[in-house]
Order: sequence, then structure tokens, then C-alpha cells
Amino acid sequence: MGIYDDNALEKCLNEAEMSISERLNPAPKHDVGHYVELPLVRNERTLEVAEGESYEKVIVLGGETSALTELPFGNVIVGAGAKVNLVILVLPGVSVDLPLAIDLIGEGSDVNVSGLYLCGGDEKVQIRTEVRHRVPSCTSYQLFNGIAAGSSKVKFYGKIIVAPDAQKTEAYQTNHNLIVSSGAKAEAKPQLEIYADDVKCSHGATVGQLNEDEQFYMRSRGIPEDEARVLQMISFIAPVLAKVEDESKREELQLTVETAIRKSLLGV
Repeated sequence: MGIYDDNALEKCLNEAEMSISERLNPAPKHDVGHYVELPLVRNERTLEVAEGESYEKVIVLGGETSALTELPFGNVIVGAGAKVNLVILVLPGVSVDLPLAIDLIGEGSDVNVSGLYLCGGDEKVQIRTEVRHRVPSCTSYQLFNGIAAGSSKVKFYGKIIVAPDAQKTEAYQTNHNLIVSSGAKAEAKPQLEIYADDVKCSHGATVGQLNEDEQFYMRSRGIPEDEARVLQMISFIAPVLAKVEDESKREELQLTVETAIRKSLLGV
């Protein structure tokens, strides 16, 4: 039995993925032709991950312990054979607009970008990603899950572009949004542009509510209603936190997120 209420679920399926890189220097321009629509990115700082390197970072915005309201970089460049794992957490109490452009410019690069956003009041959260596969044999995976309560508004715009020369690309993008109050709104717009023939790509987005049948089942087993809702939300965001490779850091974030859900989203 799923976390979503099937009657309230809106689905749109398409195709997507992601890639990433590191170094705080301006990124070189790599012309891939007129078919690439370059986004207007406000955050011009660039992260570049050099050939063969591995990079992992967890970025927390908002909450009681973080003063960040923007990403430390807005552009990411990934070299050949580089591996990147980036996890972004937006906690309650902060309104943010997060643009992120990612370029895979070296063959064999592998990128995972995951994000979680929790909104419990009147926050406005917008996440805009554009992942560009420019060369062959690269993989990318993007997962963003969000929960909107109160009168908050969340938007996710994601685009994946596969250039003509980027054969053997594998790219996947997923965005799930959970609405837990009547005043909250969520919007998702995944896009996919493929100019190569030999690729594996997919993307999808959902907007839904908590599954009432699942709540009823838990209440019938003696679990209070508020606790049942908490458990559903924790289950919903678990795939994002699972992307944090460091176990101690992952456990710390799980506690932080659970506290935010109880206090800011449900008030329990």
C-alpha cells in the first residue's frame, strides 16, 4: 500500500538525470550548439570536479542550525571518470530560489543529485535544475522529494539535455511532492531534450496526499493519527536521506528531519 492517495495523485512521466563537478573557479564554456537553451542562473559560482575525483557534499538550508539561504555554487562541471554525490536539504522557515546547472564534460562521469524540502508555514521554495550531458558514456540520477504544509508553495523545474554526441547516456530524474494541508500548493515541471539515439533516460513527477487507507490501517493497529502521519512522511523522504553515504551524518539528518516534521509541519 503506497504513501499516496491514488485519487489525489497527479502524474506526469517523461525522462531525466543529473551530473556534477567541483572547483570554485569560473567554468569554461563548452559550446554544444543552438539546441541548448542556457538558463538564466543567478548564482554564478562554479564547482568543478576534476578527472577521476570523487566528491560528496550535504548542503542544509534553513532550520535552527543553518544560516544558508542559497547554494554555495550554481554551476557544476564534472570531468572524465569523476563521481559526484550531492544532497540538498531545505528545512522549514526559509524561502529560497535554488538554480543549479550541471555539465558532464568528461566521459565516464557519474552524478547523483538528491534533494529534500520541508515547508510548514508560508514559505516559497523553488528549485530549478538543468543537467547537460555533453559527452558519451555518462550517468546521472536526480531525486527531489518535498512536503508542503500550511500555506507554503513549492515548485520544481527540472530539465535534462542530451547532446548529439552524448551516446550511451543514462539519465534519470524523479520529483515527488506531498501536500499535507488544504492551503499548500506544489508544482512540478520535468523536461527532457534528447538529441542522441543510443540513450536510456526517464523522468517523472507526482503531486499527491497522504494515503488515508494506510493511515486507517496504522490506527487500527493502535498507532495514534498524528504518529501515523509522521511515519508516512518519514517514509516519503527516506529515499533522499538514504543517499547520504556517511552513516553518522545520515542518522543526524534523520533526527533533524523528523523533528522538523513533528514541530513545523504537524505541530506535535
